[in-house]
Amino acid sequence: MNQENLKNILSQVAKGSLSVENAKAQLMHISFENIDFAKIDHHRSLRKGFPEVIFGQGKTSEQIISIMKKMIIHENIILVTRLKQKKAQRIMSVFQDADYFKDAKLLWLKKNEPEITGIGKILVISAGTSDIPVAKEAFLTAQAMGNDIESIFDVGVAGIHRLFAHQEQIVNATVIIVVAGMEGALPSVVAGMVKAPVIAVPTSIGYGTSFGGMTALLGMLNSCSSNIAVVNIDNGFGAGFMASSINHVSKAG
Repeated sequence: MNQENLKNILSQVAKGSLSVENAKAQLMHISFENIDFAKIDHHRSLRKGFPEVIFGQGKTSEQIISIMKKMIIHENIILVTRLKQKKAQRIMSVFQDADYFKDAKLLWLKKNEPEITGIGKILVISAGTSDIPVAKEAFLTAQAMGNDIESIFDVGVAGIHRLFAHQEQIVNATVIIVVAGMEGALPSVVAGMVKAPVIAVPTSIGYGTSFGGMTALLGMLNSCSSNIAVVNIDNGFGAGFMASSINHVSKAG
């Protein structure tokens, strides 16, 4: 239940075009809805400005479909993350208007295109081509949340001149997400170029001593650039959500 839907219901009651009983029925599950295997947080849009996001990993396609059927009544957009293609195909057989992004393992179902409500521009940068799936998850998440967003891919420190070719674009961004595996050095370089907040995303890409992204994570946590915050390994969704929160901060309340 988002603010627009709630205002519409209250307005109809005030005008007399919707009965109190019908309004009560529509608001019955405004807090949460219990469907046995899930308690759907319909109130999250009102509380946080964006609907509950479905984490696809570990859920069956049937469970995801059941949750989506309840959510789409109240929400304009639904995101499903960490979703494999086979599950996505089953879901899209039911929701034929849904879009699936294989590289990002993300599916969305939209009633309409998200309105851009963010105050500035978010920029997503990936160090290597192998980091793009995580970067795409961040990109699509922030886009779904109503942000003007751009991307720059494959500009890691092994060829740092590629990064500097985009200096104007980087300096003009309001929030920057930097996705990197291996030793995780790129966020420190980018943060040293700008005053904007930089959200660093370590990926599990790398050779043996990268320890599945731990080396990149620790490197980012120990960065000497003071305008860096770090999310968990491969957590593109978390980075996109946080970037959007920062990009909407002047509209809080």
